[in-house]
Amino acid sequence: MKLKNALIKSFLQMVLGVSAGLATKQAFEGASLGLMRGLAKVTIRTKKIKKTATLQDLAVAWQRGFPSNKQVPIRDISEDTVYAEIHTPCPLRGTGNVAACYRMMEYDRQIAKRAGGQFIVLSSQAQIGHTFCRVALRKEGMAMDDLVPVYDPTMI
Repeated sequence: MKLKNALIKSFLQMVLGVSAGLATKQAFEGASLGLMRGLAKVTIRTKKIKKTATLQDLAVAWQRGFPSNKQVPIRDISEDTVYAEIHTPCPLRGTGNVAACYRMMEYDRQIAKRAGGQFIVLSSQAQIGHTFCRVALRKEGMAMDDLVPVYDPTMI
């Protein structure tokens, strides 16, 4: 089991490294988003992620997109929002490049979308001094305007 976990961890870090390399260059935005969407499709298929009915189910479906729930703990579920964290070490940590983070988080947005939800990054480990990401999920169609994203590509 230790070998399997070590292989999964190594593979994950390799994938994160490649995706961060693409995401940091604006010229490769299409390739970066395409890679993250492709990885999400594979995950959705292999983990059998389906549309969910409740916020609790949405939280669980999103977590299933990761090798370990410990790395993506759910911190709170309010009446309309799931609040979670991402502790998986990211190659963007401390770089200040939240635009690249946004591109890498396309994976999470696609997982959430398949599960019937919306995903937003509230704070990112790409920000100086942050060691994990804070994220929120809501059911599709719900207003998100009270949640302030760390990066909004429409505001550039």
